Amino acid sequence: MSDDLLLSAKNLSVRFGGVLAVNNVSFDVKRGEVFTLIGPNGAGKTTVFNLISRIYTPTAGTIDFADPRGGMLRLTDQQPHQIASLGIARTFQNIELFEHATVLQNLLIGRHTHRKTGLLSELFFTGKTRAAEIEAREKAEEIIEFLDLQHHRESLVAGLPYGIRKVVELARALCTEPKLLLLDEPSSGLNVEETDDMAFWIADIKNELGITVLMVEHDMSLVSKVSDRVLAMSMGEELASGTPADVQNHPGVIEAYLGSEDDVSALRRENHQKEAA
Repeated sequence: MSDDLLLSAKNLSVRFGGVLAVNNVSFDVKRGEVFTLIGPNGAGKTTVFNLISRIYTPTAGTIDFADPRGGMLRLTDQQPHQIASLGIARTFQNIELFEHATVLQNLLIGRHTHRKTGLLSELFFTGKTRAAEIEAREKAEEIIEFLDLQHHRESLVAGLPYGIRKVVELARALCTEPKLLLLDEPSSGLNVEETDDMAFWIADIKNELGITVLMVEHDMSLVSKVSDRVLAMSMGEELASGTPADVQNHPGVIEAYLGSEDDVSALRRENHQKEAA
């Protein structure tokens, strides 16, 4: 198996009752790339994220993740609470933050996987605990500076604009020092300027921090700007994979988004009639 392989999903399927949400999906994510899952609503993209995060268990198939000790680790054998400590962090389409805590406090929560102190050490606030607190604070401050959140450090999350909260959730994920960052609809709810900023952050996360990104995204402009490779899905199945340009021009992808050629022609005629009226 290639040394540059970070995650490998093989023949993934998951069924919820009579619904086959993901059907025989396979893909590899290489170190140092941005790999994006695209597709219309209901395509199964977030379900794949939930399989990787171990929120769901696949009905069939496997997910392997690079083991720091060498080789690949069977991710589907791990418990959900072990995923972050293995080097996988995630953001959500619907922001999941502690709204009545400050930005800094939310980021410090992201450091919990790196804590090595015990109950007694923390109870008596020993030197080891103090050193751990300082280390956690330093890392959080690095991420605050990286994402230009200095002015919001002590602000309560509940009082922040939606776009800033998106960045805070990204910051908390980065505080876990992940090898693989899962971004679920990072541009959802953002305006054009905020989406451009998000593209900038994603590029810097890849190029400056050396973190591999697996992303689910609808905004094709963002996908084209930051993605190295793209996998298109529809109805839980693979449609096409390759570069962003190759996938966007694939007939099956066009049909999944816009409908058949007859549907597209009908839509164009309807638009022409509206313009004429």
